[in-house]
Amino acid sequence: MPALPSSLTAILSLLRPAFTAPTSQIFEALVAGFIGRVGEHTVTGMWQAARLAGRLHHSRAHDFFARAAWCPDRLGLLLLDFLVERFTDPEAPIVLAVDGSVFRRSGRKVHGTSWHHDSSAAPGGGFKFGNCFVVVGLVVRIAALGERAWCLPVLFRLWLPTPKPTEARPNPSKRPSQQELAAGLVAKVAERFPKRRIDVLGDSAFACKAMAPAADRITLTSRLRSNAVIHAPKPPPTGKRGRPRVKGRRLGTPAEIAAGAKASEWRRLQVPGRGEVCALVVEGLWYSVLGPRAVRVAIVREPTDTEGYRIALITTDVKAAVAEVIAHYADRWSIEVAFQDAKQTVGVGEARNRVKAAVERTVPFGLLCQTVAIAWYALNADPATDVDRRRAEAPWYSQKRDPSMLDILAALRRELIRAEFRQGAGRAPSPRQIPARLPSRLPVAA
Repeated sequence: MPALPSSLTAILSLLRPAFTAPTSQIFEALVAGFIGRVGEHTVTGMWQAARLAGRLHHSRAHDFFARAAWCPDRLGLLLLDFLVERFTDPEAPIVLAVDGSVFRRSGRKVHGTSWHHDSSAAPGGGFKFGNCFVVVGLVVRIAALGERAWCLPVLFRLWLPTPKPTEARPNPSKRPSQQELAAGLVAKVAERFPKRRIDVLGDSAFACKAMAPAADRITLTSRLRSNAVIHAPKPPPTGKRGRPRVKGRRLGTPAEIAAGAKASEWRRLQVPGRGEVCALVVEGLWYSVLGPRAVRVAIVREPTDTEGYRIALITTDVKAAVAEVIAHYADRWSIEVAFQDAKQTVGVGEARNRVKAAVERTVPFGLLCQTVAIAWYALNADPATDVDRRRAEAPWYSQKRDPSMLDILAALRRELIRAEFRQGAGRAPSPRQIPARLPSRLPVAA
């Protein structure tokens, strides 16, 4: 098996309960191969980068994804335990970002492939053929990695769209939506940490009934749909006969609320890291989606705007300050950056698996490797030195202040190479490695 630095082995050792002993060795070798691979991240490419090609048969790598007994959920939760302990405040909520992303594939026999709409596929959005994964990531701010928020993917589900009716199957069974899959993953995290508050961040697609928080300690912050209708809070009982009202008067859609608001109702706020904005705050109910749970709506626009709005946000955390809600939602963008890094830098989704188990586990494996690399870098590397080195090599890159995902991979690859050379240096040479002509090269005594 390849030599691993002790700093990386310490993290991977926490994940060994998810595997049998032989499978754990293959897992650690593939992690080293995935991170060390510079070319296409196929399964055999990982095997080559792990220096196992020709030493062990490559079928072991394929069996790890297609047949071995391990569960990505258990692996992700074990890693989440470590991340929450090391990178979050015990008194602070656990912040999760949820979203779906399409990984391009080709071939009619690849499990779970379909045409999906992908906003990153083309300017303005487009369609991509491949596998769509719903991802839940832990959002953290790590001082060593700069001021921005980082999303560390930990839990995953392959989303399969409901098939269209055919003559053979006129009524196909309905499959879970992306939002239902995301809600199930969030429930796993809430079950794992029963005493912690969970804050969920999602875009407008995840502002729906399926994502309605199941408990008071779980909050949802997302972008509000433009056609959402907000009502005033439930009025007190009138004492009259009949069913009491469950919601107050209709306040309207975000556009209607913004148009009907007075100029004095808009407040100027200073949002950390975002500058000054104007916000209109409304408290009420989004009864058609979240039922009787109270919500706070923040309608935001630029200070120079005199009409309309730029974005409307909704949160079930009615005690949070408006500036905090806006900054909180801005951290959701970290999961989009994580997807970009995964596809363009790390190499996630480049494997060519076809069978069900392999397809469901290869992309999660790559995203978990990305999370492991970030955690390793935050705990063991020297970001300031890496930034200075990069700015010295490219002096025109004067605005670089924080390490990127490419810097993280480069640092971990250097450490893997260093560990490999250290292992080789400790081996005693065999007699066959000593040249037979060595005595003739020694200086002759006078």
